Amino acid sequence: MKKIKIATAQFENRSGDKEYNLKMIEQLAEQAAKAGADVISFHECSITGYTFARHLSYAQMLALSERIPNGPSVAALVGFAKKYGIVILAGLFEKDENDEIYKAYVCVDGNGLIASHRKLHPFINPYIKPGAAYTVFELLGWKCGILICYDNNIIENVRATRLLGAQVIFMPHVTMCTPSSRPGAGFVDASLWKDKNANARLLKEEFNGDKGRKWLMKWLPARAYDNAVYAVFSNPIGMDDDQLKNGCSMILDPFGEVIAECTSLDDETAIAELDPQKLTDAGGSRYIMARKPALYAAIIGKNHKSEHKVSWLK
Repeated sequence: MKKIKIATAQFENRSGDKEYNLKMIEQLAEQAAKAGADVISFHECSITGYTFARHLSYAQMLALSERIPNGPSVAALVGFAKKYGIVILAGLFEKDENDEIYKAYVCVDGNGLIASHRKLHPFINPYIKPGAAYTVFELLGWKCGILICYDNNIIENVRATRLLGAQVIFMPHVTMCTPSSRPGAGFVDASLWKDKNANARLLKEEFNGDKGRKWLMKWLPARAYDNAVYAVFSNPIGMDDDQLKNGCSMILDPFGEVIAECTSLDDETAIAELDPQKLTDAGGSRYIMARKPALYAAIIGKNHKSEHKVSWLK
């Protein structure tokens, strides 16, 4: 395995405006490629926008969704990947041949689709069906996985993806700055974004505090460390529908250390070089080998009815 360079991105998407969002994806992909990145990862539903979908009817969701791999957005991504010589991961709503709707995240290069993942735990719209499989694939000599936003909150999903061979897990999100039972959580005043330069200090305090990054750092390093994987977290910056998002897109190594991060209030990329040596040096690799599945296989596999409750979504 050779070292590879991966970029994570943040940008302010526009709800339902695929043309604009794809233009931003192209610009940031070009920027990352010129900086030496082999791969770039964008946030959940970066092509379509996300939070506005909670208000859409089935007909509206169907019109917004696309076939994979034969839809126009995937074709556009493949074109960008070929033009700039970079692998691109981005998200959109998918419709299958039976017009069932899914939350999807795709990985493409200049030759076409490499992988597609359907979110296992969707909630933003009642017409979205859950995916039913983990996604692990080869990418530039590395084994990679994809888990979308809430998928990563269930620790079994991350461990299962790792046990299927993933060394890098792409974790696209639209998250933070929403109410929750956790201390200090809540919305960030959207009016601050109207003059983000004048309000930069206050915005950064909010974005990096309990409503944002401080919460993220309670769990994201643990996912990387416990599983000895590189975690590539991507999140939008700015307004997503009526909610203000704080970016903080970052890459963590298998020790749980942040090795690259977007820190501005602007559209941005951050690049990290991934060293395969860390996969075996990190403690998580030893802990995985020390497991005793016979002790807990029956416990973990016990019958359970999944209940999915999102505190801010009323």
